[in-house]
Amino acid sequence: MVRPTGVHALIVGIEAYEAGPGWDLPGPARDAVAFQRLLRAAGVPEAQLHLHLAPLPAFEPGVRYRPADQATLRRALVRELPAVRGEILWVWWGGHGVLDRAGHLRLFCSDATTDDKVSIDLGSALARYTSDAVLGLTEQMWIVDVCETFEEALAFRDPLPSEALPAGRRTSTHRQVLLRAAGRGRRAVNDPVRATGLFSEVLLKLLADRSSVLPALPDPEDLFTAVRERVTALRETGRTHQQPEMELRSPERTEVVAGAADGLPQGQRPESPLLRAVSALLAYPLMGDPAERQAVVAALDPSIVGTLPRHSKARTDAAGILTALARRRPEALWELYDAVLSIDDDPERKAELAAALHQLTQSCRPGGGTDRHIQ
Repeated sequence: MVRPTGVHALIVGIEAYEAGPGWDLPGPARDAVAFQRLLRAAGVPEAQLHLHLAPLPAFEPGVRYRPADQATLRRALVRELPAVRGEILWVWWGGHGVLDRAGHLRLFCSDATTDDKVSIDLGSALARYTSDAVLGLTEQMWIVDVCETFEEALAFRDPLPSEALPAGRRTSTHRQVLLRAAGRGRRAVNDPVRATGLFSEVLLKLLADRSSVLPALPDPEDLFTAVRERVTALRETGRTHQQPEMELRSPERTEVVAGAADGLPQGQRPESPLLRAVSALLAYPLMGDPAERQAVVAALDPSIVGTLPRHSKARTDAAGILTALARRRPEALWELYDAVLSIDDDPERKAELAAALHQLTQSCRPGGGTDRHIQ
Protein backbone atom coordinates (compact mmCIF):
# COMPACT_ATOMS: atom_id res chain seq x y z
CA MET A 1 0.00 0.00 0.00
CA VAL A 2 1.15 3.53 -0.80
CA ARG A 3 1.01 6.19 1.87
CA PRO A 4 -0.82 9.26 0.46
CA THR A 5 1.56 11.42 2.49
CA GLY A 6 4.40 10.08 0.33
CA VAL A 7 2.78 11.32 -2.88
CA HIS A 8 3.32 14.71 -4.54
CA ALA A 9 2.00 16.12 -7.81
CA LEU A 10 2.86 19.03 -10.06
CA ILE A 11 -0.37 19.84 -11.94
CA VAL A 12 -0.31 22.46 -14.70
CA GLY A 13 -3.20 23.67 -16.87
CA ILE A 14 -2.66 26.70 -19.11
CA GLU A 15 -5.56 28.14 -21.10
CA ALA A 16 -4.60 31.82 -21.35
CA TYR A 17 -1.26 33.18 -22.54
CA GLU A 18 0.22 36.66 -22.65
CA ALA A 19 0.48 36.13 -26.42
CA GLY A 20 -3.20 37.07 -26.54
CA PRO A 21 -6.54 35.58 -27.57
CA GLY A 22 -5.00 33.83 -30.58
CA TRP A 23 -3.38 31.41 -28.12
CA ASP A 24 -6.52 30.81 -26.00
CA LEU A 25 -7.04 27.10 -25.32
CA PRO A 26 -10.24 26.21 -23.40
CA GLY A 27 -9.74 22.96 -21.51
CA PRO A 28 -6.30 22.47 -19.87
CA ALA A 29 -7.19 24.24 -16.61
CA ARG A 30 -10.40 22.23 -16.30
CA ASP A 31 -8.57 18.98 -17.01
CA ALA A 32 -5.90 19.87 -14.44
CA VAL A 33 -8.51 20.54 -11.75
CA ALA A 34 -10.22 17.24 -12.57
CA PHE A 35 -6.89 15.44 -12.13
CA GLN A 36 -6.22 17.26 -8.87
CA ARG A 37 -9.60 16.09 -7.56
CA LEU A 38 -8.82 12.48 -8.48
CA LEU A 39 -5.68 12.52 -6.34
CA ARG A 40 -7.39 14.45 -3.56
CA ALA A 41 -10.14 11.81 -3.47
CA ALA A 42 -7.41 9.19 -3.21
CA GLY A 43 -6.22 10.78 0.03
CA VAL A 44 -3.28 12.93 -1.08
CA PRO A 45 -3.11 16.03 1.15
CA GLU A 46 -4.08 19.20 -0.70
CA ALA A 47 -0.77 20.84 0.27
CA GLN A 48 1.05 18.17 -1.73
CA LEU A 49 -0.95 18.81 -4.89
CA HIS A 50 0.97 21.69 -6.43
CA LEU A 51 -1.62 23.22 -8.78
CA HIS A 52 -0.54 25.87 -11.30
CA LEU A 53 -3.21 27.35 -13.56
CA ALA A 54 -3.79 30.09 -16.09
CA PRO A 55 -7.55 29.73 -16.68
CA LEU A 56 -9.62 31.66 -19.16
CA PRO A 57 -12.10 34.10 -17.55
CA ALA A 58 -15.02 31.79 -18.35
CA PHE A 59 -13.68 29.12 -15.98
CA GLU A 60 -13.70 29.47 -12.21
CA PRO A 61 -11.52 26.65 -10.82
CA GLY A 62 -13.10 26.66 -7.37
CA VAL A 63 -9.78 25.66 -5.77
CA ARG A 64 -6.65 27.47 -4.70
CA TYR A 65 -3.87 27.56 -7.27
CA ARG A 66 -0.61 29.28 -8.11
CA PRO A 67 0.39 31.03 -11.35
CA ALA A 68 1.74 29.14 -14.35
CA ASP A 69 4.36 31.61 -15.53
CA GLN A 70 7.86 30.39 -16.31
CA ALA A 71 9.55 31.76 -13.19
CA THR A 72 6.99 30.13 -10.87
CA LEU A 73 7.07 26.78 -12.68
CA ARG A 74 10.85 26.77 -12.92
CA ARG A 75 11.13 27.44 -9.20
CA ALA A 76 8.73 24.58 -8.50
CA LEU A 77 10.74 22.17 -10.66
CA VAL A 78 14.23 23.28 -9.65
CA ARG A 79 13.85 24.19 -5.97
CA GLU A 80 10.56 23.23 -4.38
CA LEU A 81 9.73 19.70 -5.51
CA PRO A 82 13.31 18.33 -5.18
CA ALA A 83 13.20 19.39 -1.52
CA VAL A 84 10.03 17.49 -0.58
CA ARG A 85 9.99 14.17 1.26
CA GLY A 86 8.14 11.49 -0.67
CA GLU A 87 8.37 8.47 -2.91
CA ILE A 88 5.90 9.13 -5.73
CA LEU A 89 5.63 12.05 -8.14
CA TRP A 90 2.79 12.71 -10.56
CA VAL A 91 3.22 15.43 -13.19
CA TRP A 92 0.24 16.57 -15.27
CA TRP A 93 0.73 19.28 -17.90
CA GLY A 94 -1.82 20.59 -20.39
CA GLY A 95 -1.42 23.55 -22.73
CA HIS A 96 0.53 24.55 -25.83
CA GLY A 97 3.77 22.88 -26.88
CA VAL A 98 6.14 22.52 -29.81
CA LEU A 99 8.93 20.14 -30.82
CA ASP A 100 12.02 22.29 -31.30
CA ARG A 101 14.68 21.81 -33.95
CA ALA A 102 16.84 19.79 -31.53
CA GLY A 103 13.97 17.36 -30.93
CA HIS A 104 13.14 18.68 -27.45
CA LEU A 105 9.51 19.10 -26.44
CA ARG A 106 8.95 22.66 -25.21
CA LEU A 107 6.04 23.35 -22.87
CA PHE A 108 4.97 26.99 -23.17
CA CYS A 109 4.31 28.90 -19.95
CA SER A 110 1.50 31.37 -19.39
CA ASP A 111 3.78 34.40 -19.84
CA ALA A 112 4.82 33.29 -23.35
CA THR A 113 4.31 35.96 -26.00
CA THR A 114 4.75 35.87 -29.77
CA ASP A 115 8.08 37.69 -29.31
CA ASP A 116 9.26 35.80 -26.22
CA LYS A 117 8.07 32.19 -26.23
CA VAL A 118 9.22 31.22 -22.75
CA SER A 119 8.84 27.55 -21.94
CA ILE A 120 10.01 24.56 -19.95
CA ASP A 121 12.24 22.09 -21.78
CA LEU A 122 10.59 18.76 -20.94
CA GLY A 123 13.68 16.72 -21.74
CA SER A 124 15.82 18.69 -19.31
CA ALA A 125 13.13 18.39 -16.62
CA LEU A 126 13.03 14.61 -17.05
CA ALA A 127 16.83 14.47 -16.86
CA ARG A 128 16.85 16.52 -13.65
CA TYR A 129 14.33 14.19 -12.05
CA THR A 130 16.47 11.12 -12.74
CA SER A 131 19.58 12.68 -11.22
CA ASP A 132 20.92 13.19 -7.72
CA ALA A 133 19.38 16.67 -7.83
CA VAL A 134 16.18 14.86 -6.75
CA LEU A 135 17.01 12.36 -4.03
CA GLY A 136 13.43 11.26 -3.35
CA LEU A 137 10.40 10.86 -5.62
CA THR A 138 11.90 7.77 -7.20
CA GLU A 139 8.61 6.59 -8.77
CA GLN A 140 7.32 9.08 -11.32
CA MET A 141 4.58 9.38 -13.91
CA TRP A 142 4.54 12.37 -16.27
CA ILE A 143 1.40 13.00 -18.38
CA VAL A 144 1.78 15.68 -21.06
CA ASP A 145 -1.10 16.80 -23.28
CA VAL A 146 0.40 19.30 -25.72
CA CYS A 147 1.03 19.51 -29.46
CA GLU A 148 4.36 18.30 -30.84
CA THR A 149 4.18 20.23 -34.10
CA PHE A 150 7.63 20.81 -35.58
CA GLU A 151 9.03 24.26 -34.75
CA GLU A 152 9.98 24.86 -38.39
CA ALA A 153 6.42 24.12 -39.54
CA LEU A 154 5.19 27.03 -37.41
CA ALA A 155 7.89 29.35 -38.81
CA PHE A 156 8.36 31.44 -35.69
CA ARG A 157 9.85 34.83 -36.43
CA ASP A 158 12.46 34.38 -33.70
CA PRO A 159 14.16 31.16 -32.57
CA LEU A 160 13.01 29.64 -29.30
CA PRO A 161 15.15 30.74 -26.33
CA SER A 162 17.19 28.12 -24.52
CA GLU A 163 15.32 26.98 -21.42
CA ALA A 164 17.17 23.89 -20.15
CA LEU A 165 16.91 23.14 -16.43
CA PRO A 166 20.04 22.25 -14.46
CA ALA A 167 20.63 18.54 -13.84
CA GLY A 168 22.82 16.72 -11.38
CA ARG A 169 24.71 13.44 -11.71
CA ARG A 170 22.70 10.59 -13.19
CA THR A 171 21.60 7.83 -10.84
CA SER A 172 20.08 4.35 -11.12
CA THR A 173 17.40 4.82 -8.51
CA HIS A 174 14.53 6.52 -10.38
CA ARG A 175 11.75 4.93 -12.39
CA GLN A 176 10.07 7.31 -14.78
CA VAL A 177 7.02 6.91 -17.04
CA LEU A 178 6.19 9.58 -19.61
CA LEU A 179 2.89 9.60 -21.50
CA ARG A 180 2.84 12.00 -24.47
CA ALA A 181 -0.42 12.86 -26.17
CA ALA A 182 0.52 13.72 -29.73
CA GLY A 183 3.57 11.94 -31.10
CA ARG A 184 6.43 13.48 -33.06
CA GLY A 185 5.32 16.21 -35.46
CA ARG A 186 1.63 15.93 -34.59
CA ARG A 187 -0.88 18.10 -32.80
CA ALA A 188 -2.91 17.11 -29.76
CA VAL A 189 -6.62 17.66 -30.35
CA ASN A 190 -8.50 19.95 -27.97
CA ASP A 191 -12.29 20.24 -27.93
CA PRO A 192 -13.00 23.95 -27.33
CA VAL A 193 -16.76 23.42 -27.04
CA ARG A 194 -16.56 20.76 -24.34
CA ALA A 195 -13.38 22.40 -22.99
CA THR A 196 -11.18 19.34 -22.69
CA GLY A 197 -8.20 17.77 -24.40
CA LEU A 198 -8.94 14.49 -26.19
CA PHE A 199 -5.95 12.78 -24.57
CA SER A 200 -6.71 14.29 -21.16
CA GLU A 201 -10.32 13.15 -21.35
CA VAL A 202 -9.21 9.59 -22.14
CA LEU A 203 -6.64 9.57 -19.31
CA LEU A 204 -9.01 11.03 -16.73
CA LYS A 205 -11.61 8.35 -17.49
CA LEU A 206 -9.05 5.53 -17.35
CA LEU A 207 -7.56 6.82 -14.09
CA ALA A 208 -11.04 7.13 -12.59
CA ASP A 209 -11.63 3.50 -13.55
CA ARG A 210 -8.45 2.66 -11.63
CA SER A 211 -9.24 4.80 -8.59
CA SER A 212 -8.78 1.83 -6.28
CA VAL A 213 -5.06 1.88 -7.20
CA LEU A 214 -4.56 5.60 -6.68
CA PRO A 215 -2.60 7.44 -5.48
CA ALA A 216 -0.05 4.77 -6.40
CA LEU A 217 1.06 4.73 -10.02
CA PRO A 218 -1.02 2.34 -12.12
CA ASP A 219 0.65 -0.34 -14.21
CA PRO A 220 2.01 1.79 -17.09
CA GLU A 221 1.69 -0.81 -19.83
CA ASP A 222 -1.87 -1.72 -18.87
CA LEU A 223 -2.77 1.98 -18.79
CA PHE A 224 -1.08 2.76 -22.09
CA THR A 225 -2.65 -0.20 -23.85
CA ALA A 226 -6.06 1.18 -22.90
CA VAL A 227 -5.04 4.70 -24.00
CA ARG A 228 -3.81 3.45 -27.34
CA GLU A 229 -6.97 1.45 -27.99
CA ARG A 230 -9.23 4.43 -27.30
CA VAL A 231 -7.21 6.93 -29.30
CA THR A 232 -6.91 4.47 -32.20
CA ALA A 233 -10.70 4.18 -32.26
CA LEU A 234 -11.00 7.98 -32.36
CA ARG A 235 -8.36 8.18 -35.08
CA GLU A 236 -10.25 5.69 -37.23
CA THR A 237 -13.35 7.91 -37.05
CA GLY A 238 -11.31 10.93 -38.19
CA ARG A 239 -11.42 12.82 -34.88
CA THR A 240 -7.65 13.00 -34.53
CA HIS A 241 -4.31 12.21 -36.16
CA GLN A 242 -2.34 12.03 -32.94
CA GLN A 243 -0.33 8.96 -31.95
CA PRO A 244 0.29 8.83 -28.17
CA GLU A 245 3.63 7.52 -26.99
CA MET A 246 4.96 6.11 -23.72
CA GLU A 247 8.56 6.31 -22.59
CA LEU A 248 9.87 4.09 -19.82
CA ARG A 249 13.09 4.85 -17.96
CA SER A 250 14.36 2.65 -15.15
CA PRO A 251 17.56 0.84 -14.12
CA GLU A 252 16.16 -2.31 -15.75
CA ARG A 253 14.52 -0.91 -18.87
CA THR A 254 14.61 2.17 -21.08
CA GLU A 255 12.48 2.29 -24.21
CA VAL A 256 9.82 4.14 -26.17
CA VAL A 257 6.57 2.20 -26.55
CA ALA A 258 4.27 2.83 -29.53
CA GLY A 259 5.90 5.20 -31.95
CA ALA A 260 4.10 6.83 -34.87
CA ALA A 261 3.29 3.53 -36.60
CA ASP A 262 2.17 1.68 -33.49
CA GLY A 263 -1.47 1.19 -32.64
CA LEU A 264 -2.52 0.80 -36.28
CA PRO A 265 -4.62 -2.18 -37.31
CA GLN A 266 -2.53 -5.13 -38.46
CA GLY A 267 -1.31 -4.68 -42.01
CA GLN A 268 -2.10 -0.95 -42.15
CA ARG A 269 0.84 1.30 -42.93
CA PRO A 270 1.41 4.72 -41.32
CA GLU A 271 -0.38 7.71 -42.83
CA SER A 272 1.53 9.15 -45.81
CA PRO A 273 2.42 12.88 -46.07
CA LEU A 274 -0.05 13.27 -48.96
CA LEU A 275 -2.88 11.60 -47.05
CA ARG A 276 -2.19 13.79 -44.02
CA ALA A 277 -2.19 16.93 -46.17
CA VAL A 278 -5.44 15.94 -47.89
CA SER A 279 -7.08 15.27 -44.51
CA ALA A 280 -5.83 18.58 -43.09
CA LEU A 281 -7.16 20.48 -46.11
CA LEU A 282 -10.54 18.73 -46.07
CA ALA A 283 -10.89 19.54 -42.36
CA TYR A 284 -11.86 23.03 -43.57
CA PRO A 285 -15.62 23.15 -44.26
CA LEU A 286 -14.97 25.53 -47.15
CA MET A 287 -13.33 22.71 -49.13
CA GLY A 288 -16.69 20.98 -49.40
CA ASP A 289 -18.20 23.92 -51.26
CA PRO A 290 -17.21 24.08 -54.98
CA ALA A 291 -17.48 27.88 -55.11
CA GLU A 292 -15.29 28.43 -52.05
CA ARG A 293 -12.83 25.81 -53.26
CA GLN A 294 -12.56 27.69 -56.54
CA ALA A 295 -12.00 30.96 -54.65
CA VAL A 296 -9.01 29.34 -52.92
CA VAL A 297 -7.53 28.10 -56.21
CA ALA A 298 -8.13 31.46 -57.90
CA ALA A 299 -5.91 33.11 -55.28
CA LEU A 300 -2.88 31.12 -56.50
CA ASP A 301 -0.38 32.34 -59.08
CA PRO A 302 -2.25 32.44 -62.44
CA SER A 303 0.69 30.76 -64.17
CA ILE A 304 0.06 27.56 -62.25
CA VAL A 305 -3.73 27.62 -61.85
CA GLY A 306 -4.29 26.52 -65.43
CA THR A 307 -2.03 23.49 -64.99
CA LEU A 308 -3.87 22.08 -61.98
CA PRO A 309 -6.02 18.98 -62.44
CA ARG A 310 -9.54 19.68 -61.21
CA HIS A 311 -12.43 17.44 -60.18
CA SER A 312 -15.98 17.93 -58.96
CA LYS A 313 -15.44 15.68 -55.93
CA ALA A 314 -13.77 17.55 -53.06
CA ARG A 315 -11.35 14.80 -52.00
CA THR A 316 -10.22 14.02 -55.55
CA ASP A 317 -9.83 17.74 -56.24
CA ALA A 318 -7.78 18.31 -53.07
CA ALA A 319 -5.51 15.33 -53.79
CA GLY A 320 -4.92 16.50 -57.37
CA ILE A 321 -4.14 20.08 -56.35
CA LEU A 322 -1.74 19.07 -53.58
CA THR A 323 0.06 16.48 -55.72
CA ALA A 324 0.51 18.92 -58.61
CA LEU A 325 1.80 21.73 -56.41
CA ALA A 326 4.16 19.48 -54.46
CA ARG A 327 5.70 18.04 -57.62
CA ARG A 328 5.85 21.12 -59.82
CA ARG A 329 6.29 24.08 -57.46
CA PRO A 330 6.40 23.17 -53.75
CA GLU A 331 6.60 26.80 -52.63
CA ALA A 332 3.09 27.28 -54.06
CA LEU A 333 1.78 25.01 -51.28
CA TRP A 334 2.23 27.99 -48.98
CA GLU A 335 0.26 30.20 -51.36
CA LEU A 336 -2.50 27.62 -50.97
CA TYR A 337 -2.06 27.81 -47.19
CA ASP A 338 -2.45 31.61 -47.24
CA ALA A 339 -5.48 31.38 -49.50
CA VAL A 340 -7.22 28.92 -47.17
CA LEU A 341 -6.43 31.01 -44.08
CA SER A 342 -7.78 34.15 -45.75
CA ILE A 343 -11.21 32.48 -45.60
CA ASP A 344 -10.94 30.38 -42.41
CA ASP A 345 -8.29 31.22 -39.80
CA ASP A 346 -9.20 28.53 -37.26
CA PRO A 347 -6.06 28.16 -35.03
CA GLU A 348 -6.20 24.38 -34.60
CA ARG A 349 -6.88 23.64 -38.26
CA LYS A 350 -4.16 25.99 -39.45
CA ALA A 351 -1.54 24.40 -37.15
CA GLU A 352 -2.31 20.95 -38.54
CA LEU A 353 -2.39 22.23 -42.13
CA ALA A 354 0.99 23.95 -41.68
CA ALA A 355 2.53 20.79 -40.22
CA ALA A 356 1.02 18.61 -42.95
CA LEU A 357 2.19 20.90 -45.78
CA HIS A 358 5.68 21.06 -44.32
CA GLN A 359 5.80 17.26 -44.11
CA LEU A 360 4.53 16.97 -47.71
CA THR A 361 7.12 19.46 -48.92
CA GLN A 362 9.91 17.62 -47.13
CA SER A 363 8.83 14.29 -48.59
CA CYS A 364 9.01 15.69 -52.15
CA ARG A 365 12.14 17.77 -51.77
CA PRO A 366 14.38 16.48 -48.93
CA GLY A 367 15.70 19.36 -46.89
CA GLY A 368 13.43 21.85 -48.65
CA GLY A 369 10.27 23.60 -47.61
CA THR A 370 9.21 27.16 -46.96
CA ASP A 371 8.37 28.39 -43.48
CA ARG A 372 5.27 30.47 -42.84
CA HIS A 373 4.44 32.89 -40.05
CA ILE A 374 1.31 31.70 -38.29
CA GLN A 375 1.93 33.54 -35.02
